[in-house]
Amino acid sequence: MPSMKIDIIAVGKLKERFWESACKEYLKRLSHSAKVVVTEVSDLGARSNNAVDLVLRTEARLLEQRIPPDSYVVALDSAGTQLSSEGFADLVSDLQNTGINHLSFIIGGSWGLDASIKRKADSLLSFGPMTLPHNLARVVLLEQLYRCFSIIAKTPYHK
Repeated sequence: MPSMKIDIIAVGKLKERFWESACKEYLKRLSHSAKVVVTEVSDLGARSNNAVDLVLRTEARLLEQRIPPDSYVVALDSAGTQLSSEGFADLVSDLQNTGINHLSFIIGGSWGLDASIKRKADSLLSFGPMTLPHNLARVVLLEQLYRCFSIIAKTPYHK
């Protein structure tokens, strides 16, 4: 039974079948290493004429309601720390070794994350300076989590 619990709390739903298929594949692979739960909240920015700051604040409230109080929170943000796959595995391993067994990853919507979410996060993680669609960021996160646990277990997936 996997000891690590991971919540992925994302703004927006996966609408295209190829995103869903990729996420399902990595969730299946991850099931041997961690209990991963994906929660989606409404992407208000995609269908709103409201000001960006109002949308971000509203999405932040929706996200905050879904963050488990006992988890270590990692917000995905382009201004966050960039890690190699090995560095990411080291981070997760170090957290496990200090007794943290519940991680929550927060993925913003089309306009990113409100500053309040970034301040409440225990760390900020960046996949690089390029802007990624939030659906692709979810796939990349799941793949990197799978790679991370492969590195930790010293299994042949990671080369």
